[in-house]
Amino acid sequence: MNNQRRSVLVAMLVALSLPGCAFGSGQDSAEELDSKPVASPEPDGSNDASTAADGAASAAYKGHWPGHGTGTGTGTGAACSVFPADNWWNQDISGSAVDPLSSTYVATIGAATSLHPDFGTQYGIPSVKVGAAVAKSTVIFDYASESDPGPYPIPANPPIENGSDAHILMFHTGECRLYELFAAAKSGAQWYAGSGAIWDLTKNSTRPKGWTSADAAGLPIYPGLVRYEEVTAGVINHALRFTAPKTQHGYVAPASHHASSSYDSTRPPMGVRFRLKASFNIGGYPKSMQVILTALKKYGMFLADNGSAWYVSGSPSPSWDDAAINTLKQVHGGDFEAITTGAITTN
Repeated sequence: MNNQRRSVLVAMLVALSLPGCAFGSGQDSAEELDSKPVASPEPDGSNDASTAADGAASAAYKGHWPGHGTGTGTGTGAACSVFPADNWWNQDISGSAVDPLSSTYVATIGAATSLHPDFGTQYGIPSVKVGAAVAKSTVIFDYASESDPGPYPIPANPPIENGSDAHILMFHTGECRLYELFAAAKSGAQWYAGSGAIWDLTKNSTRPKGWTSADAAGLPIYPGLVRYEEVTAGVINHALRFTAPKTQHGYVAPASHHASSSYDSTRPPMGVRFRLKASFNIGGYPKSMQVILTALKKYGMFLADNGSAWYVSGSPSPSWDDAAINTLKQVHGGDFEAITTGAITTN
């Protein structure tokens, strides 16, 4: 464990004793520890505005499945949706070409390993809606050169993901922005975090190349979560997020960051997108789980962080049916295939 990570965890332990810091009920695996590499110096930049590079990356990424439809995004209150309809998170990739290394990537992650729904009544990655009434706070970052400086609209008692990742996800309904923090903790009146990113939900922007976010791959977290209200509504119109224990020193768009020192090409790169095979029979699953499996066929899931194999992220809710969720463990890695998403960036 590096000194920067240790300092954040020490601050987290201090925060546990503070009334102003309420930790949510998430779950992390041992493999996810130290998934953020030490940041290297990067040019100044911000995710607050679209750039020509963002547009080029978006066009290049979408070009891998021309003619396929898009989803509608996900309404979350006020007039905000989660990115434009043509954003990569909301694109139908059911007809996209299979990556030539698909079977290799699947074997590396584990073809016989069960899909693991990393959410339920007791755990998951929580989020909170905020508005103008929430005062914004400065945050001191370990990886400041790759973080958006903020300030961040952290409420008085934010739900924080349990475990080492300690994410805080804030959906600002007035600004239509996501504010996301990794390894967040409060000591006294000061907030600290490993890294942070601000996402304008009205634009198809990406992080600068080589930058992390609140997630190892440089992607936003909130758009990739399975959320109870979507399943109840009967449809998920976006891709999901998952983890794998072994990744390579590389990433594919729209990801912008790797979290590995290995150049083993049999390992998947950050940002690679998998989908559930069209031939997979979902008929025997609970109706609520068929909503999730249908989304995995149509929109797939992005590899977003190092962690346990095939762990799919979601938000906690006391309303989840844990028994129904556990049926997803009958799905295995071999039931997925990776799609072609472009060249791997290794710098």
